[in-house]
Amino acid sequence: MSEIAQPRNGGRILVDALVRNGVDTVYCVPGESYLPVLDALHDAHGVRTITTRHEGAASNMADAYGKLTGRPGICFVTRGPGATHASNGVHTASEDSTPMILFIGQVEQDFIGRGAFQEVDYRQMFGGIAKWVTQIESVERIPEIVAKAFSVALSGRPGPVVIALPEDVLFGAAAVADAPAVRIAHAAPEPQALDTLRELLDAATRPLVVVGGTGWDAESGAALKRFVHANNLPVAASFRRQDLFDNRDPHYVGQLGLGVSPKLSDRAKEADLVIVVGSRLAETTSSGYTVFESPAPKQTMVHVHPDAEELGRVFQSRLPIHASLRAFALALDGVKPVAAASQQRWQAWTETARADYIAHSTPPAPSAEIHGVDLAQVVAHLNDVLPDDAVISNGAGNYTVWVHRFYRYRSPATELAPTNGAMGYGFPAAIAAKIQNPQRSVVCFAGDGCFMMYPQELATAVQFGAPLIVIVVNNNMLGTIRMHQEREYPGRVSATQFVNPDFVAMAQAFGAHAERVERTEDFAAAFERAQRAGVAALIELRTDPLQITPANRLSA
Repeated sequence: MSEIAQPRNGGRILVDALVRNGVDTVYCVPGESYLPVLDALHDAHGVRTITTRHEGAASNMADAYGKLTGRPGICFVTRGPGATHASNGVHTASEDSTPMILFIGQVEQDFIGRGAFQEVDYRQMFGGIAKWVTQIESVERIPEIVAKAFSVALSGRPGPVVIALPEDVLFGAAAVADAPAVRIAHAAPEPQALDTLRELLDAATRPLVVVGGTGWDAESGAALKRFVHANNLPVAASFRRQDLFDNRDPHYVGQLGLGVSPKLSDRAKEADLVIVVGSRLAETTSSGYTVFESPAPKQTMVHVHPDAEELGRVFQSRLPIHASLRAFALALDGVKPVAAASQQRWQAWTETARADYIAHSTPPAPSAEIHGVDLAQVVAHLNDVLPDDAVISNGAGNYTVWVHRFYRYRSPATELAPTNGAMGYGFPAAIAAKIQNPQRSVVCFAGDGCFMMYPQELATAVQFGAPLIVIVVNNNMLGTIRMHQEREYPGRVSATQFVNPDFVAMAQAFGAHAERVERTEDFAAAFERAQRAGVAALIELRTDPLQITPANRLSA
């Protein structure tokens, strides 16, 4: 009898299925509910087990892995509280279209429905945010269900899958064959759709390409660039997808999202043809469905998306194209560029859009009104000194407006930022990025409120040798909510002020390098020292609480 037919317990069968599907990293907080899995990981050669200090951090790391690699990030947590903590990353993966598989320990099947210790019905709990939620109810079906999980996570619009693992299934044994590695089918654009696309482009006077979504690779990104250059088109990125098109390219015109340039927003409204590739044009990208109106946009819209159910769900486009982004981009090589006379109609349109972007993304000169560190100058310095493949991560808060406005992304898979606005995301994501790509520079921006969601993950960064740099923007308040408070209830500050710890002392206690910067001119040297530290590093920036956005004072 071959080795594969020998009885194995459920934990071993599961880990073997992960290995067959190319898993090289698992993020987890250990729990007694999945001990056989932990035991099998002990012998799983080529698989790193990254133990975090909080399940939310583990799930965020799994999401970051999915963003960076295009493969499902794998996360294991225990039942009940472990699962509720991990739901943060599941929601992020759902909103961001990130492939991810969350495995949750579950009570024994004989106990289900009796209110057992830490029992939760995960189908109900995750049913609204995951692509698929299931529970494995027999050892023999583990290979089948794990294979389906990879297929669901990667097919169409990628997303998270949640699988509950009853203890008796993991401890049980069976002689079962492994399923083959999953292969994903991808839709391709129909030839007549590409013909229609060219006809619409040939008739346009104010075209705009909007790029977003997941599923891109270097080859497809290069193909899109060739199409854009051949037709002299302006390209805007959807919310937090700025790394999909080189921001230095003369055809890049900015991002549609929080802190959008008013001129770009107006330009998108004025466009007579919008070619949307990959983006869902969700609330933030569409500025509350005002830049692109639902159900019938004023602009002629071509909407390309890998998920057929997304086409027509919110926007009724003139030309919906069901295709994977790679297949569509490569097919663009077969689309003949429009005539020079047609391109001449939008020559000034493209050039002006680019000039507007340069003006909007260039930091203003330092102002005497700003006390403490000028965040615009910090981002400008990083823009100058970081290599093209440096990874920039962030969570949520007004501080991110400076990052997205003034940093110019140059390479794919360099922006780790949650489109669902999840506070705390950036730091765990940065740790995952540095572990996955130790040769790349990784810088995390985090507000003081954002960083304090998962500060304990400094221990994870130090333990696993991840010398990233986290920049903590400290204004002693929840800046975004305070801004909204001042707009709606001027002068009535409620629940948004902080008394923060000594971030430098805290980081040093974990074994990290740490410094505090209170003047803009001191940042460059502090950052250089952090780069040379050889361990995880924290730089606390003391910033002006009145400077609530790059253009606005809180008092205004």
